[in-house]
Amino acid sequence: MKRIFSGVQPTGNLHLGNYLGAIRNWVGLQESFDCIYCIVDLHAITQSQNPAHLREQTRSVTAAFIASGIDAERSIIFNQSAVPAHCELAWALACHTPLGWLNRMTQFKEKAGKDRESAVLGLYAYPVLMAADILLYKASHVPVGEDQKQHLELSRDIAGAFNRTYGVDYFPLPEPQILGVATRVMSLRDGERKMSKSDASDYSRINLTDDADTIALKIRKARTDPNPLPDTPTDCQERPEALNLLGIYAALADVKLADACERFSGAQFSAFKQTLADLAVSVLGPITAEMKRLAADPGYVDGVLRTGAERAAAIANRNLRDIKNIIGLLHPG
Repeated sequence: MKRIFSGVQPTGNLHLGNYLGAIRNWVGLQESFDCIYCIVDLHAITQSQNPAHLREQTRSVTAAFIASGIDAERSIIFNQSAVPAHCELAWALACHTPLGWLNRMTQFKEKAGKDRESAVLGLYAYPVLMAADILLYKASHVPVGEDQKQHLELSRDIAGAFNRTYGVDYFPLPEPQILGVATRVMSLRDGERKMSKSDASDYSRINLTDDADTIALKIRKARTDPNPLPDTPTDCQERPEALNLLGIYAALADVKLADACERFSGAQFSAFKQTLADLAVSVLGPITAEMKRLAADPGYVDGVLRTGAERAAAIANRNLRDIKNIIGLLHPG
């Protein structure tokens, strides 16, 4: 069975964009892939974190996975730091990664900004740890958003370089999985910016922990333009807020964008927003309720992570032994 690996950082509340662009699709992948889903807490500490909040958010992301339909028995759910082999492989891969490859990574340039001299090494080396996350499990496919495609390409380059260096065909070259109608959900306050956990305005996003009244309020306040809803997806292209809201509706209703445009063609935003709010509450309400139930039982969530880490480590440690043998590193056992 082909293997999926993907992860989410435990920083900030998960939101509608995370659900529609990633988590919901991960649930479906369980039918045809061996799935490993990771809470990448080591990636999170490339930025300063409050320790208690980081632990809380790690549990919250785990709860969101389970509440959304990821089966902890069928799939592996664990937090990255619980499997030390990730760091060990990251070092080995770093020794096979030219600086020129890392210098081309646009996310480091964006996140470090003008003050690159003060940026931490972890932020610069982040793509190598991401490659280790994927290659440690010999994943064949990785669900990624557009903003992570460059890092996945680097993972493929590193895998290829390792294989060529040692004359082996050990690491598969992982393929991107880009799925779903709304893989890029935009801000409710600005249709040209991606919905983000880091946006200062909570009204820019629908959090998976929002209750029904809050979801409805945020949709009512979502930015729109003064014209009736467009007739076709082509008519949406110059109207980013209309495109975003119709795209969210299409994704939640599991229909094509063209079908959503046809249904609401010429309608006023006020009526459409009420329909969209009702739909969002019907889809997200059960997830929110289950997340709250799990939040009240942290022992259960910790047990899922512990069992998941044991299952992940069994695969990771076996593969790491193979990798050490290929490199020529002596190790016991």
